[in-house]
Amino acid sequence: MYYWNDWYTGWGWFLWFGVFILFFSSIGNWSYTYKAHRKYSDQSFQKSLLQILQARYAKGEIKEDEYLKLKSEFTSSENHSSLKAI
Repeated sequence: MYYWNDWYTGWGWFLWFGVFILFFSSIGNWSYTYKAHRKYSDQSFQKSLLQILQARYAKGEIKEDEYLKLKSEFTSSENHSSLKAI
């Protein structure tokens, strides 16, 4: 029986080295994306449209009439995706 074939004595070790590199880089990529997803999907980082509107009004970026108009649009509309970006 021939135990040491080309997988161990020739360039086969290079293949296994590549497999281990891909394995560990996949684990690293998975952990990074998992942490980033948890960080940015947290509810405390997400502001509602009304909170953004109130902050802009408090900073003086928009006038009262524009604030009231946009606020009424936000509260009366059921579909927030169709609203224009502030």
